[in-house]
Amino acid sequence: MNLPNLITLSRVPLMFVIVGLMYCEWLGAPSLAFWLFIACAIGDWLDGYIARKQNLVSTFGKLMDALTDKIMVVGLVIALVDKLEIPVSLALITMVREFLITGMRMVAASKGVIVSADRGGKSKTMTQLIALGFLLGAPMAARDWAYLVPTIDLSHFVEYVHKTGLVIFLIGTFLAVWSGWRYVVQYKDVVFRDADR
Repeated sequence: MNLPNLITLSRVPLMFVIVGLMYCEWLGAPSLAFWLFIACAIGDWLDGYIARKQNLVSTFGKLMDALTDKIMVVGLVIALVDKLEIPVSLALITMVREFLITGMRMVAASKGVIVSADRGGKSKTMTQLIALGFLLGAPMAARDWAYLVPTIDLSHFVEYVHKTGLVIFLIGTFLAVWSGWRYVVQYKDVVFRDADR
């Protein structure tokens, strides 16, 4: 267990903390949820950077980095659906894609093939993280910022931030389907080899 892998695994408990804060009513909870999410997003870049710089790239790190990204995204998406911030249809498409690709990775790994995130998958993840950042930023502005500057009406700004997050999440959903299809096409021979036996 090295530093990059510890950073990677830390995103799992932090996801639970962020979701818990999303349901807290006390002042400052939305801001804390937002900034913890930003820390997780930075950690997603930092673990890979440290692993490459210190020559600590491992099979475990590659698999867990992709898996913790999915855990973070799926956990937050479920909470946002429950809070009526994301349409159920987009959430279902996202979750189905993530579970299918994770299953495909597991099958490939059992045959000695590591399915690392390609450029399409990384673009998908980055787009989803940006969208989730906007969707977590909207309640921060609606509650915490509105409390700090009560004389300014932030309702239009909050609506703009939320709608921007939805649009970006829609783009992320498209990229999820597109990159998922690319993975299936690229690794279908590995995944489905001997499937009929």
